[in-house]
Amino acid sequence: MAAHDDHAHGAGGHAHARRTDAGTGRLAVALGITLAVLVAELVGAWLTGSLALLTDAAHMVTDAVGLGIALAAAAMTTSRPNDRRTWGLRRAEVVAALAQALLLIVVAVFVVVEAIGRLGEAAEIPPGPLLAFAVVGLAGNAAAIAVLAGGRGRTLNLRGAFLEVVGDALGSVAVIVAAIVIWATGFAAADSIAAILIGAFIVPRAIRLLWDALGVVLEMTPKDLDLGSVRAHLEAMDDVREVHDLHVSRISSDLPVLTAHVVVADACFRDGRSPELLRRLQECVAEHFPVSIEHSTFQLESDAHRGEEHVAHA
Repeated sequence: MAAHDDHAHGAGGHAHARRTDAGTGRLAVALGITLAVLVAELVGAWLTGSLALLTDAAHMVTDAVGLGIALAAAAMTTSRPNDRRTWGLRRAEVVAALAQALLLIVVAVFVVVEAIGRLGEAAEIPPGPLLAFAVVGLAGNAAAIAVLAGGRGRTLNLRGAFLEVVGDALGSVAVIVAAIVIWATGFAAADSIAAILIGAFIVPRAIRLLWDALGVVLEMTPKDLDLGSVRAHLEAMDDVREVHDLHVSRISSDLPVLTAHVVVADACFRDGRSPELLRRLQECVAEHFPVSIEHSTFQLESDAHRGEEHVAHA
């Protein structure tokens, strides 16, 4: 019997064509707040000579660039698919997350190296103005965090923006502590130590974001999904003989896709049960697992057809 091919687009229909809330409004507000705080911190760093405040301002520059990229990417993700870009520009948010992570790593390394070099230097840093500008920075960061918090779990793009703003807030806290220490003890090296701590906080989070974004680009199976469990569950369904060439990847952080070849009982093709089996397969991957896969493509095959395939089965 000839192979029977069919394509299931999960419960939501053509999920890739559906527009999602990309967070453009949140990102725009957060960008405006970040730019205002950046100006305040640059003025403060110039007036006080504080490396910690300058470091936090440099981080803010990175954030402003990252948020700008994220905002542009979020806008692009709402573009409609066409014959040239069949998924639209959904992966733009992943590219933006990669850029944000790389920028954060570069800034953090520069900060740590510069701060270590200044540890032995005597520096006159007025703690009063330093504290005032740090408090202004923290207030702005808190406002941006409140704006982004509700959407941070939706995409890598929003998550990257949220992590950057949280990093800024903790950086402002470190500067506040340094200012208090300098005010109370005269220990000027507290400024450089705060800068090192800010850099040390940034690096591991940036690396994690980088790895998650690379996971999408390299089409790795989503980390919350056990592919062996998916295969076993599908093969346990009535009329399913075997599942092979099973792949799950992501077009963007919020759009997982699945493809699989499913060997089924020959009777399914003779008595017309294959459409019902196809519906059960797509409902299974859309509803049963921690990662809901609403865009699935199944190729239904007879036992005879598998012997005609010339590629290695996974």
